[in-house]
Amino acid sequence: METKEKLAPFHATILVFMIQSGVMALILPQLLAESFGTNGWITVLGFGLMASVNILLIGAVYKLGKGRSIFQILEQSIPKFLLLPVYLALALVWTLLGCMAGKEYILIFQMYAFPTTSPMEFKLILDLLVFWLLTKGLYNMAKASTVFFWLFIWMILLLFFFYGDFKWARLTPFMFKGGKFTFLEGLDIYSSFLGYELVLLMFAYTNQKTKLIKSTLLGNAMTTFSYLYLSLITFGLFSLEQLKNKAFPLLELLAYIRFPFLERMENLLYGFFLFTVLFSILLYEWCALEMLKQVFPKMKTNFLAFILIASCFAIAYIPKTLNEVGDWLSTLSMIECGIAFGFPLLLLVVLMFQKIGSRPAHE
Repeated sequence: METKEKLAPFHATILVFMIQSGVMALILPQLLAESFGTNGWITVLGFGLMASVNILLIGAVYKLGKGRSIFQILEQSIPKFLLLPVYLALALVWTLLGCMAGKEYILIFQMYAFPTTSPMEFKLILDLLVFWLLTKGLYNMAKASTVFFWLFIWMILLLFFFYGDFKWARLTPFMFKGGKFTFLEGLDIYSSFLGYELVLLMFAYTNQKTKLIKSTLLGNAMTTFSYLYLSLITFGLFSLEQLKNKAFPLLELLAYIRFPFLERMENLLYGFFLFTVLFSILLYEWCALEMLKQVFPKMKTNFLAFILIASCFAIAYIPKTLNEVGDWLSTLSMIECGIAFGFPLLLLVVLMFQKIGSRPAHE
């Protein structure tokens, strides 16, 4: 049963950070090098700022809507039968995003650590864990994310291992030389910040005293700093051409870490990324579940959650390779970028009409 307890600001901040951080961190430096060339790491600040602007847009919805859920806002002005296709479409996008994010992580993990094991065996275990957490409700999910946060965040200290090999000369005095920026690659980079838009569905799980938008901005700032720090280190360790040719620069870094009592350290460390990937999947599936609850209000939540996760597992059979999963994610990320900016704008338009309609007649 869903708890009636509200999200605390600290839990909201950690939840946003855990949603945003994920597998994209493994390839972000390569994307920055490919798109912007020399000193491409600086552009992380720009992408983080764009995300902050989007969060402020969501904040305007939260303030004008006085903390009402997006369902209350929409259904006050639009007949529900017109909204049902929208709910189903959003549920489909978020279901597929969670599904493909999980499949990408598992394919990378299988490739590096268990090349002879079926990836779908790992996917089954991951989906069972997602289903179990999904049935616990958002408040318990947020508390669990805080625990997993501390299990994951210590990894940023590992970058100290590379200070001795870091060379400022590799950054060069030139800005953005040797890159080939395209709009689609820009969206791929921006997708590494996506996840904050899911707070749109958390309005009903907070109260006006909870600084939801400030917490979201803080979580996004933590993500931006983490990405900036990681990108700076990788640009100072590898040449531009090396970065362009490395599929997973972060895994290459982890492979340099050696302990006398442990081999293939990167396999163990990569396993810690499961904590962030898990919550990226979990929150996208939770949002999809919230949409399905509006479409099928008479169905039990746990049954809907089971159908949702079972569908995810079945869909994961379709793409077989990392390239195929990457193509799915690129398409879904473009759609999600549209949702992240377009959905708050739609809600603001609806709220403006509601405000105009509620004004008293002229005296």
